[in-house]
This record gives sequence, structure tokens and C-alpha cells, in this order.
Amino acid sequence: MKIRIQGGRVLNPADGTDQLADIAIASGRIIGIGRLPQDFAPQRTLDASGCWVLPGLVDLGVRLREPGQEHAHMLESELAAAVAGGVTSLVCPPDTDPVLDEPGLVEMLRFRASRLRQSRVFPLGALTRNLQGEVLTEMASLTESGCVGFSQADVVVRNTQVLQRAFQYAATFGYTVWLRPEDAWLGGGVAAAGALATRMGLSGVPVLAETIAIMTIVELMKVTGARVHLCRLSSAAAVELVRQAKAAGLPLSCDISINSLHLAEADIGYFDSRARLCPPLRQPSDRAALRAGLADGTIDALVSDHTPMEADAKVLPFAEAAPGATGVELLLALALKWAAEDGLSPLQTLATVTHRSAQVLGQSLGTLSASAGQLVVGGMADICIWDPEQLWQVTPQALRSQGKFTPFQGFELQGRVRATVVDGQIAFEAERSKVAQPA
Repeated sequence: MKIRIQGGRVLNPADGTDQLADIAIASGRIIGIGRLPQDFAPQRTLDASGCWVLPGLVDLGVRLREPGQEHAHMLESELAAAVAGGVTSLVCPPDTDPVLDEPGLVEMLRFRASRLRQSRVFPLGALTRNLQGEVLTEMASLTESGCVGFSQADVVVRNTQVLQRAFQYAATFGYTVWLRPEDAWLGGGVAAAGALATRMGLSGVPVLAETIAIMTIVELMKVTGARVHLCRLSSAAAVELVRQAKAAGLPLSCDISINSLHLAEADIGYFDSRARLCPPLRQPSDRAALRAGLADGTIDALVSDHTPMEADAKVLPFAEAAPGATGVELLLALALKWAAEDGLSPLQTLATVTHRSAQVLGQSLGTLSASAGQLVVGGMADICIWDPEQLWQVTPQALRSQGKFTPFQGFELQGRVRATVVDGQIAFEAERSKVAQPA
């Protein structure tokens, strides 16, 4: 399809572009920005007046609940939620049911996702069989089937020798290991360890659980040469350890979630299970350090940590509720809310959910298009059109995801996606009245 995006403010964090310009799209590629080909005759024109035109978001943490929830059509609903949030590429962890530890399961997921023609789906394969932390998976076969890296999701590998062997194997073939750092023995609580958890009678997870795991990972990286991505850092101490490891030249990247970027332990309120998250919300000082680390580049990317939950798993006492919250539709609005609060430029902020996220994925995948997370002539046409003035309230009815539980429920956010283009096709339109047809 030939599409013209007209009259928008084009923002491209990768090269600092910030200009009013039209964009021409044909055959899934951007063929003009500003100066369009003279013979270009669009089949559709998207009116972006008053809007920002951005690279499609790259979200490194989105659970799709498939395989395992096909009867509920979870893949359809969660990919629809992704494009409604401007996310054109996403990484999904392997903690599905069944676990993504067999090539056939990965191929089925990728095939079904491709037929929906919405967000691009990049699966992570299980690092160990059934995520049990005992026997390594067939990483080569899983890579051939489409896995971009290997992960344990939120399941800890207790045996350090198994983890060392996994690192050795991954380093040999250039695979990336994606891990959420948590010590097996110090983790397992439901809230951040401290006075608040003690007063509320909740089992705590100390910062030490995160830092010990990171130190172990870093030492194994030094010995094996493995490339590692740390998922969902939650503490100031973790940010400092990552800063030191990067300064030493280790191939380490990391991300944080929108939850940890905006919330702190007091936001669990009176045992609000919507704020039962993994990792748990920590001190305001930790939140400040995470914000600073994301701004200065120590933390590479901001993710939604989208985990759609059913009522049966969340409408429970806090300690019994399953951890997780929906977030893929909130990622961009909450990123820009952070920018407004901390005085950051739009380009600096948008980089954390576009260009910098794409770099992490590209390092892991090795074959990702060089134009991912960017707006460049000749690059793939994955584009988000964002209305920065639209105010909306986060309610269950406002979310397309089947997961309606989020600690941000009731928040009023500024800005919402007007349209999303994936591979040169319109995957989402918020208001058809805003789309002008060619004369």
C-alpha cells in the first residue's frame, strides 16, 4: 500500500531529526521524508496535523500468553493492544504454557503472529528445559526456529554450574542470554524488604537478592565472554553495578519497566494487588536512581513489562495474587510523563523506547534491520502517529488488552496513539474521521 503521512512533526531520536514533514510509504518502506517522489500517488493519506510522527516503538518485555491461551484468543487481543500503544516490534519471554523450549512451538507462535499482520514478534527461547534450571535447551534449533535469545523469564537458575554452562554455550555461538537478576534464596517475597513490608506483614525481597545475582552474572560473563541482557532492574545498587560493568567493557545491556520508573513501595497502598509486581516496587531513592540511569544511558531501554492477568489471579489478598500488570498500551504515555516530570527532551525520551531498544534487540538478534527504531529513507515503514494533546483516563474499558489490571488505573495521561503503521500497512487507527482519503 502507498501511504502519505501528512503534516506531522517528524521525530527521529537516532539522528536528532525534529521537523515538520510529510512521509511517503510504498512496498513496506519509507521512500521519502520531506521531499517526496514527484510521481508518488498515495492510496491513503493519514492526516497527522498537530501530531508527532515517530518510529514504531520496540518493547523488550511483552507477554502474549500464547502458546497456551489460544482458546481465549490472547494473541489477537494482545497484539491489538500493542499496535494501539504504537508498539511495532516486541520481545516475548518463554514462560508460556507450554514453555517455549521446542522449535515447533516457536514456529507456531511466529506463524500465527505473522498472519495477524500487527506487531512484529521476537520470541525468547527457554534457557533450560521447561525453565527448570537443570538441562540446557537445544539453543541452535531454537535459534533456527526464530528465537532471538534465551531466557528464564522470572524463574531463577539455582545451580550456578548450569548457568555457567549456558553462558559458555551461548558465547560460543553468539547468542544473548536475557535474565532477570534475582538470587534463588533471597528472592521469593512479595514486596520490597523494609519497614513498610514489615508493618504490613508481607514477605520481603532485599536489594541484596538483585545485586548478588548481578555480581554472579558479571563474574560469569568475565570468564565465558557471554553477552547478557538484564531485565527489569529495580534498585539503585543494581544501576551502579551495571555502570561499573559497562565501564569495564562487558557486553551487558539492561532495561527497567514503566512500573519501577513511576511507582514506589508506598503505591501498594492498602494491599492493592494491582501493584503486586515482579520485581517489587522499591524506595523512592531507587526510583530516582533508575530514572537517572535511564536518562544517562546506563539503562538501555524502557519496557512495558506487559503481563495480562485474569481476575482469578489478581482479585486475591496481596500476597496470594499473581505478580504482573498490563502495560503495553501505556508505555509511550508513561515515558513522556517521565520526560515532563524530569525536564527531558522528547528525542532523548523517545530513544529509550525506539532506537535504544532496537539496538538491544539488534545485538541479540544479529540480523535485525539497521533501520529498526528509526525513520530513514529506505528503512522499514514501522511508524507511530502520536497525538500529544489528547487527555485520557486509564480505565479497564479504555484498554484493548484482555489484562485489565494495572497500578496506573485511574491515572489521567496526556497523549495517545492516533495510528500505527507496521511494514507499510495501517495496523491501527484510533479515529477514522481523522484519516483523509485522497481526492
